[in-house]
Amino acid sequence: MKKLLLLAVLFTAPLTIFSQEETPKDTVPNGWTRAGNISLLFNQAAFNAEWTGGGTSNYSGNLSLTYDFNYKHDKISWNNRLTGEYGITKNKDDKYSRKTNDRLEFNSILGQQIKESNWYYSLFLNFKTQFAKGYTFNTDLNPEDEGYRTETTHILSPAYLQFGPGMLWKKSDNLYVNISPATAKLILVDKDFTAVNESVPAALDAYNENKYFGVNANESSRLEFGASVSAYAKFNIMANISAENILNLYSNYIEDPQNIDVDYTFNLVMKVNKYISSNVTFQAIYDDNAVQGFQIREALGVGVTYGF
Repeated sequence: MKKLLLLAVLFTAPLTIFSQEETPKDTVPNGWTRAGNISLLFNQAAFNAEWTGGGTSNYSGNLSLTYDFNYKHDKISWNNRLTGEYGITKNKDDKYSRKTNDRLEFNSILGQQIKESNWYYSLFLNFKTQFAKGYTFNTDLNPEDEGYRTETTHILSPAYLQFGPGMLWKKSDNLYVNISPATAKLILVDKDFTAVNESVPAALDAYNENKYFGVNANESSRLEFGASVSAYAKFNIMANISAENILNLYSNYIEDPQNIDVDYTFNLVMKVNKYISSNVTFQAIYDDNAVQGFQIREALGVGVTYGF
């Protein structure tokens, strides 16, 4: 828990200097506020047969949606965000296209303000999964060979659900930290991915060496209990350039509490005009139930953006 708090402090402390420009919370009117954003980024490269510099014709695209619907009534604050992202790339000579991004996530934090401070009693919920199937590719085989492409994930496998009470520090809708020392976490998977003949010890041992997202053999869920910290900070660097930081930390009390799950996303948006923008995204995930190491995603593109 101390490590989670330290990471949260290191994340938010440098950003509080930007909070001076935020709208004071007592001027935000009661009721619902809603805002959404859709963006489509597209990249393409083409080479003819005479091109001597090397290269493969390819295209890629990324579609993303964010929708915020927040509620305020006196000392009650309720923030909700729905996020959907899907990206794909295809090289000219490849038989299959490949995903570059796939995310469906819902976050909700309900808070009851404590006196006139920036602190709230809170209750949070987080749910995330993906839209489409995910595959691994055996590059030692030809694309036409059986076993070249193996399905490893699909929608709701895995799916993560976290919820719990806690304390929320909130300067505004664009700067807050939620601390929950009593978080329940449920991991849901398709039982087809965990199916093992338990009468064959070698098969069971092989599965236990590399469990499917931490779920035991022939089961479809895993329940954990621990502590979580979530933080959000969005600010303007300069005119038409904004930066968004999203951090989620989790420690499982029951098993290996020192192995903290980390999910950090940085979004940089540079607006050319109302409809054209350039987006830079960096995401780092550490979850030892999924893979022993950091998962890193970077994306840069120029595309069409529409706010509503």
